[in-house]
Amino acid sequence: MLEQLKLAYSFTKEIVMNYQKLGAALATALNDVQDPATPSLTVFIHTEPISDAAIAVLQSVGVSDVTKDKDIFTTTLSANAISQLSEEPWVKLLQLSQQLRLVNGGKKMQSFTI
Repeated sequence: MLEQLKLAYSFTKEIVMNYQKLGAALATALNDVQDPATPSLTVFIHTEPISDAAIAVLQSVGVSDVTKDKDIFTTTLSANAISQLSEEPWVKLLQLSQQLRLVNGGKKMQSFTI
């Protein structure tokens, strides 16, 4: 019985999220995430100046090319990682990156991620 309760709890517990740090599009996109552990959302991470500890956190969630002189990072994150970052005091804002398509005079469409 205790094992069944533990299993039920693990499926129903809520993810803690600081929604004040999320852009509207990202907050909306989180509602459609099927697996909170799978990286599926490409986001911009806007930060305060970061410490070595913050660099370690960013690298642990999959951000590459992290240096102290940057304050905006782009990566694909899971809902769990977004939740974790939203709780960090040095994270100012998390925004969803969106796919833009440019029409080039009737030729092939090019796409860019911003």
